[in-house]
Amino acid sequence: MDAQSSRIIVFGAGGRVGRAAVAEARRRGHEVTAVGRADGKVTDPEAVARLAAGHDAAIVAVYDPGVPAGEFFPAVARALAEGLPAAGVKRLVSVGLASVLPTASGDLLMDTPGYPQEWREFYVGHGAGTEALRTAAPEALDWVVLSPAGDFDHEGAPSGGYALAPAAAGSRITPGDFARALLDEAGVPTLHRTHAGVSAA
Repeated sequence: MDAQSSRIIVFGAGGRVGRAAVAEARRRGHEVTAVGRADGKVTDPEAVARLAAGHDAAIVAVYDPGVPAGEFFPAVARALAEGLPAAGVKRLVSVGLASVLPTASGDLLMDTPGYPQEWREFYVGHGAGTEALRTAAPEALDWVVLSPAGDFDHEGAPSGGYALAPAAAGSRITPGDFARALLDEAGVPTLHRTHAGVSAA
């Protein structure tokens, strides 16, 4: 897929990041299918294939608080790994979590001193989703996981730029700037089968 107008499906379009991705895709002139929870289960490969048919790329920013993270995220990964290639979709950009991203020292952010541990089960579940994708995705599916290098800034104004960066607890990026990274990687892939952090430029 090139940077020209394309068909992009956004799973999780009702959340903050999903809404930002939809808005950025439309700003660029892409044809967008916005998928919410009511449109089909992203843990069901047949539903994924049905919804994704005819699209060039998929952006996934999903979360289900009613299902344990260690079950939900790997199930999503397996469904995407099967359903997207079946639909002919070749590029997947998934939204990950900074907690399981390496810092500049090589330690995962969640393992650094002072990092909150009350949500560790959620962090580990998110990481398990990325590992499931790494294991299950066929060569036909070119995927990347992007996350904020630290966290989202939901109050600030987008700067219009971003940079790839290792995990850092103090790093912040607005959903709008993060969405630029998502759409750049959906349109002209530069990262492959990896998890990368994104910070404000």
